[in-house]
Amino acid sequence: MADSQQLQSNTDAGNNLPFAIIHRLPNFKFSLSWAEDIVSLIEPSDPLYPIHGPSARVAIDIGPSPIKSEHLDQYPSVEYIIGTSAGVDHIDLAECCRRNIRVTSAGGAFSEDGADYAIGLLIDVLRRISASDRYVRAGLWPVKGNYPLGNKLGGKRVGIVGLGNIGSLVAKRLEPFGCTIGYTSRNKKPQVPYQFYTTALDLANNSDALIVCCALTEKTRHVINHDVMKALGKRGIIVNIGRGALVDEKELVKFLVGSELGGAGLDVFENEPQVPKELMTMDNVVLSPHKAILTPESFEALRELIRENLKAFFSNKPLLCELNLSG
Repeated sequence: MADSQQLQSNTDAGNNLPFAIIHRLPNFKFSLSWAEDIVSLIEPSDPLYPIHGPSARVAIDIGPSPIKSEHLDQYPSVEYIIGTSAGVDHIDLAECCRRNIRVTSAGGAFSEDGADYAIGLLIDVLRRISASDRYVRAGLWPVKGNYPLGNKLGGKRVGIVGLGNIGSLVAKRLEPFGCTIGYTSRNKKPQVPYQFYTTALDLANNSDALIVCCALTEKTRHVINHDVMKALGKRGIIVNIGRGALVDEKELVKFLVGSELGGAGLDVFENEPQVPKELMTMDNVVLSPHKAILTPESFEALRELIRENLKAFFSNKPLLCELNLSG
């Protein structure tokens, strides 16, 4: 009963639901109809936006739609931004902090599926599954004979760049394969048994493969650079399910073209949806259209998280997966 009264006290008038702004790029069509029993949804293009939008206290950011200072100027009453993607590099967190705007991320909603996909990409590159599939479909098996052998995952030294929600689950999935697991992250995590390395370069020097799943920040942009690739070596593999700019893409192409790396599994790219043409014909490279974290199950987990946070915000309760913007 108390929650219901609190919710009503946050509405614009009487029993009407509070307004929430949908902030998205035109190509993001993610439906929010399942939230319409909690909030009235409105977009800046809506004819009624000039009436109701300026008083909305919540903005729901769909996918990696950028929210910069100029967007926040258009949302003068917003106190809370709900992020719906695994990363938040598209949101100006410093400006949100300055304006005392709270921000939540998708938290662990996508973590399980992202970790599964990372392992899938690694195995695919090692065993050449996608390349073998193309070989068979092209009718080359009876003509050219057996396809060249791939390599096993078991026993490999795998370095994880970013031991957060997804990275921790990647590590757990690698354990049954008997892999030696190392990691680099913002801070050493004393509760985990894996070897910590202070830099990606040190990690690469002690790894057969790197799985990149950290957040994109100014510090982590091109964290996988020329020196890291050189240290990983000619048999080394890079898997990236984080953000394209975590890897210096031009250097990556050079290393792969020059056979200075063993292979790559890439779900993200620096200039999406554009992908370097040199990668298209490489059998030791597996390409994916930024879908590592996306499944019906992960979307359902995200919907539940957003619903809970909307209820919590309008009832003055703690938010789930809130970012510490002052840290």
